Amino acid sequence: MSWTLKSHKILNDPVYGFITIPGELIFNIIDHPYFQRLRRIKQLGLTDFVYPGALHTRFHHAIGAMHLMRITLDNLRQKGIEISNDEYEAAMVAILLHDIGHGPFSHALEFSLLKNTPHEELSLLVLETLNEHLQGRLNLAIKIFKGVYERNFFNQLVSSQLDIDRLDYLQRDCFFTGVSEGTIGADRIIKMMDIKDDQLVVEEKGLYSIENFLSARRLMYWQVYLHKTTVSAEKMMINLINRATELLGNGHPLFGTDELLLFLGNRFTLDDLQKDRTLLERFMTLDDFDIWGAIKMWKNDKDYVIRNISNMFLTRNLFKINLRNEAFIEDELKIEKKKSLKKLQIPDSDHQYFFNHGTISNHAYLNKEQILILTKKGQVIDVAQAADLPNIKAMSKIVKKHYICQAKNLTL
Repeated sequence: MSWTLKSHKILNDPVYGFITIPGELIFNIIDHPYFQRLRRIKQLGLTDFVYPGALHTRFHHAIGAMHLMRITLDNLRQKGIEISNDEYEAAMVAILLHDIGHGPFSHALEFSLLKNTPHEELSLLVLETLNEHLQGRLNLAIKIFKGVYERNFFNQLVSSQLDIDRLDYLQRDCFFTGVSEGTIGADRIIKMMDIKDDQLVVEEKGLYSIENFLSARRLMYWQVYLHKTTVSAEKMMINLINRATELLGNGHPLFGTDELLLFLGNRFTLDDLQKDRTLLERFMTLDDFDIWGAIKMWKNDKDYVIRNISNMFLTRNLFKINLRNEAFIEDELKIEKKKSLKKLQIPDSDHQYFFNHGTISNHAYLNKEQILILTKKGQVIDVAQAADLPNIKAMSKIVKKHYICQAKNLTL
């Protein structure tokens, strides 16, 4: 890949308006095939089955986060916080590439195509790989990303409970899903940010904006990110990929791009990609289109499992899901499994692809990763203490919901 000087560019973003790409380094990163691939990965995976407008991509989100980071750093400079030009650029690079390791359908298949590999770890490997191309120009960005840079607030802006990532995705996801209840006052939150002893803090007068931010995040999780129909679709997608892996392992021929078949047929790990950079190169070509292209061919496959689930996706005939607050006891699960097997008339060994149960959980606020409030007296205290409201304390509790999802019918 050759790196050449490019002129400044302006993008028109539906959420923020005009966004300027600041400088050669960032433009060249955006221009790289690894980053352009994010145009072909939807931000919310399969959520458009619930909210038809949720078609925005990881590319949108990364650009938007970079824009908010720039605004945040400018505001901090105006408050007298010394930020060098190198730190300024590195922080924008770190947030721009924070999600570069996402694979097809984002979180839905995070552990299905690569074994035990969170996208954050793959993002770091990609950062290090790009850094080799750029002769070390991303050294500082990598330190910020890893949280080892001495000025801790830079990492907090990239990854914390009040990071730029969340400020963008909440606004963006709210915009594209139409769930207006999830609206946050990102502009005000950014203006209220300050630095105290190299820690990110929020001025006390921004307290209500933080309360609203936490409430909105909680609402968005239950109403969008963990919507029961999205949970059902994601389980179906995981089942489909697992079946494809099983079939390939048994010598069953399947249609797919070379890269998709490579990663379906081999449970590679991050260590494998670190040792063999050609594997990383090939993984970084995968996107949603690889999966959808395969699904359109698998709908006619001889295997009834992969054929049925593929057709279900193409016709939006999703698994029926029962979501509730109480856990399902073992006897209930046995009864539901027995009913499902009788209805579907399939071997017990294949039932796992059409019947799933599990737990989803959410917490809006983690006490161990505090959001710090700077009081008018100059004290730094946790937001739960500053707010002195029961709803903030309640948000720190993990809320769990339990589900059973199963196929409605099959064509054998």
